[in-house]
Order: sequence, then structure tokens, then C-alpha cells
Amino acid sequence: MKKPLILFSLAITIFSSQLLFAQTAEERGLEIAKKQVVRDQGWIDLQADLEMILFNRHGEQSNRSNSIKTMEVKDDGDKSLIVFHTPKDLKGTAMLTYSHAVVPDEQWLYLPALKRTKRISSSNKSGPFLGSEFAYEDLSSFEIEKFSYKYIKEESIKGRPCYVVEYTPLYSNSGYTRQLAWVDKELYHPLRIDFYDRKNEILKTLTFDGYKKYLDKIWRPTTMDVVNHQTGKRTLLTWNNIRLNTGLKDSEFSTAKLKTAR
Repeated sequence: MKKPLILFSLAITIFSSQLLFAQTAEERGLEIAKKQVVRDQGWIDLQADLEMILFNRHGEQSNRSNSIKTMEVKDDGDKSLIVFHTPKDLKGTAMLTYSHAVVPDEQWLYLPALKRTKRISSSNKSGPFLGSEFAYEDLSSFEIEKFSYKYIKEESIKGRPCYVVEYTPLYSNSGYTRQLAWVDKELYHPLRIDFYDRKNEILKTLTFDGYKKYLDKIWRPTTMDVVNHQTGKRTLLTWNNIRLNTGLKDSEFSTAKLKTAR
């Protein structure tokens, strides 16, 4: 006669446990974002050669080559340095970024034609980076504190199951009201990001492809393809000769080195 009571009590316990551990969409989104960060730690530094192809709305293209150095910074965002090698009118142009978690990112652009270094103000970071479909703010590292998060749904891309998470920028002067990111459920790296402009209309889509594994734990894409839905323009970025943990020094990421960066 006591079995129904025992079963009822067990059901109540299970139901209470489910309520206790139930997550809101915001909590689940934040949890996914935190796992992204954890999975992408420990690479120390990175160097790579980049090929950037800019397509106009008619499909005509212009090619650029540059190189990049990035370095992890403990308890802060990454530092990165991009240097252009071609075409001739951009040769020697260098972009230095200090990403931060809480305070605004710092960015400097060296223009060899003017022989001067220009600091990029916070109000200009939503603008296009040297005519590409990447904005200046896209060049900074992904930091948890920069966004609020919301889990939306699950959806597959090219056969890879993904979490779809909404990122809402918390920093002022962002060119985006929100981003929708498709995050690989197994490996926790992004496969696609949709960017919405200040009118909350779809602006562009960034897709990541050709992921390769380094140091037995770090994944990096070999292509990043940005399509602007409003202008019809596109930028394809191809990563070559990727090397991690190469021994870069903090002194290599200084404004003083921009004029001589190679």
C-alpha cells in the first residue's frame, strides 16, 4: 500500500530537481559562450599569412596580402598586429589592436603614405577596415564581458549540429544591435555569425570553414567569408602557414614598432 506514496514522493523529488537545475535562455547562452572561451585557451601566440580578396557587387575583385601576429594576454583580451604587404599602395600599412574584456579596445593604424600613426576612436570602430567587409570592431578578440547572451535554438550547418546563440553588445558605439552565432556543439567554435545593424536589420554574414587542429587542442579556420547583404560586397580571408606558440614577445606589439613592422 505504500508503493504509490513512494512513487509520488519520487516524482516530486525529480520534478523539484528539474526546476532547480533548469536554465533560462540567458543562462544557457552564457554557459555556451564560456565553453567557447575555455576551449580556445592555451595557444600562447599565433602567426599566419593572410590573403584577402575584396569583391564588389559585380564580382570584380582586388587582392591583398598581409600577415598577422596575435598573443594571448592573461586576464585580458588578446593583442594583434596586422601588416599589409601588397598592393603597393597599402604596403607597410599596419594595424595594432589591444583587446580588452571590460574597458574599450585600443586600436592604432599606421599609414605609411602619411608617415603617421592614427588612433581609431571608439565612435569609428563600426566602420569598414580598409574597404573590406570586416569592421574595426571585428578585429578584436572575443571576450565574455563584451556581450549578453541568449540561447535561441539548435540547428545544423553542413551536417554539424550547432547551438544558435544571440550575442548583444554591451559596449557603446558598436555597429551591431546583435549577432546570431552558430556554435559547433562538439568543438565549440563558430561556424557562422549573422550581424544585425543599428536598425536591427541583417547586415552581413560571416562563415568559417576549413578548420584545422593545432597543439592537439586548438582549432582554427582556414577561410573566413563575409557577405554584405545590403551592398552585395564580399570579403574572403584565407589563412595560410598558421603557427602557434612561436615565442612572440610583448615588445613586438607596441605603437613604436608600427612604422617598422614587417
